[in-house]
Amino acid sequence: MANDNARDVDRAWELMRKISFAMLVTRDGDKLRARPMSAYLDRDNNAVYFLTDARRHKDEEIAKNPGINLSFADASDQKYVSVTGTAVVSNDRAKIKQLFSTEAKAWWDSAEDPNIRVLKITPDDAEFWDSPGTVISYVKMAAAAVTGTRPEIGDNRKVAM
Repeated sequence: MANDNARDVDRAWELMRKISFAMLVTRDGDKLRARPMSAYLDRDNNAVYFLTDARRHKDEEIAKNPGINLSFADASDQKYVSVTGTAVVSNDRAKIKQLFSTEAKAWWDSAEDPNIRVLKITPDDAEFWDSPGTVISYVKMAAAAVTGTRPEIGDNRKVAM
């Protein structure tokens, strides 16, 4: 059983790394807000990092409610991961320089921009859906519809991170 959980945790991290972009969901009062962000994964430290801008509202939302959700989706390959965790915003300039990449250059001129912040997510748990791909999934769904059965279209697991 422990080996199954370890394998499932490995698969969740592998899918997140492969997809690499996530919808970050925060609370804005009673409302949920989601925005796409480029993820930097650090499995060894059980962390997902993002670069964010201090001029946006994410920092304020996270300060009020650090509980977040990350939703990774590769619809073309039918692979999805949903992560719940806790977020912390920092002004760690060394980490910002480490994470600054081509994606970040779309938003800031350099890692020296004083508005850049690091958003660190510590995952608590994850759920993933890992199918064999769109074509196979559709064939299995069509066959299930004809036979009146439920399709077996891949793995769905919940794991503690």
